[in-house]
Amino acid sequence: MSVDLTPTTDDTSPEQVKAIGEQLHAAISQAVVGQADVIQQTLVALLAGGHVLLEGVPGLGKTLLVRSLAQTLQLRFSRIQFTPDLMPADCTGTNIIGEDELGGRTFRFQPGPLFANLVLADEINRATPKTQSALLEAMQEHTITVGQSTRELPQPFFVLATQNPLEMEGTYPLPEAQLDRFFFKVLVPFPDAGVLHGILQRTIQPPDALSVVTDGPHLLALRAVARTVPVASNVADYAVALILATHPANARNGSLVRRYVRAGVSPRGLQALVTGAQVRALLDGRFNASTDDIRDLALPALRHRLLLNFEALAEGVSTDAVITETIETLGNP
Repeated sequence: MSVDLTPTTDDTSPEQVKAIGEQLHAAISQAVVGQADVIQQTLVALLAGGHVLLEGVPGLGKTLLVRSLAQTLQLRFSRIQFTPDLMPADCTGTNIIGEDELGGRTFRFQPGPLFANLVLADEINRATPKTQSALLEAMQEHTITVGQSTRELPQPFFVLATQNPLEMEGTYPLPEAQLDRFFFKVLVPFPDAGVLHGILQRTIQPPDALSVVTDGPHLLALRAVARTVPVASNVADYAVALILATHPANARNGSLVRRYVRAGVSPRGLQALVTGAQVRALLDGRFNASTDDIRDLALPALRHRLLLNFEALAEGVSTDAVITETIETLGNP
């Protein structure tokens, strides 16, 4: 089902956020089977204006999810396959020599694939740190600097990256500074038997082409509406307390934090928590963010921002376990 993309006053109403979210979820679910939580978290980040890192073993539909999302949005889509020999200019673009109207030689800028609205960074951890760093400015400032010129990227701008956590040979783990620029890190789980049957049915009888649900200007308007959702003082206090509790020096943290955490969550984690809670509230048909929203989004918003020490890595302690214990330690506000 598609909607009228002509902007109207109703397009910026809170009800429209819920309606568009449901339509996007239904459309993507036609192609991606059994990943409701993954789709929902990706949509929350999208409507919040953030980037998403999708992590899972090969064949779970990470790339299919991004491609399906691109089909439902009337946005310019590009895909970058990250490899060890990929250079920064292959992503950002470069100045090339051409001819002007008089036949003289001149430099002109050839935009790279980052000059799109929705960018799929496939297997991002296979590129060298030099190439990975080319994304830092784009993801944070929404600009690209080549030579002495800084160019604005089209709006809206989203990076959806994928990586495989198992195969580490020939990969370059993302540095903390770049991980922090991802709004959510979403783990794609292996499907159960029922979902595998659904995938098989989609293979035997592929779904029809997905219909367009919304476009760029509409998406920006919906994002602006989500930012107006009230956040009560007790919800803000809870979010701040949760962030502080991930730092070992904080007296309220749990035993796992004191023992295994090297560095706690950055302020970007707090921003992602609260902004995501605002979007999640509207997608759920509510007009105020709650502490339940904060708790439900804590794992995707914080798991990649928590740095564990060597002891945690040696004993197989995950960031999810630390965050879960921290939430239990805080209790209900």
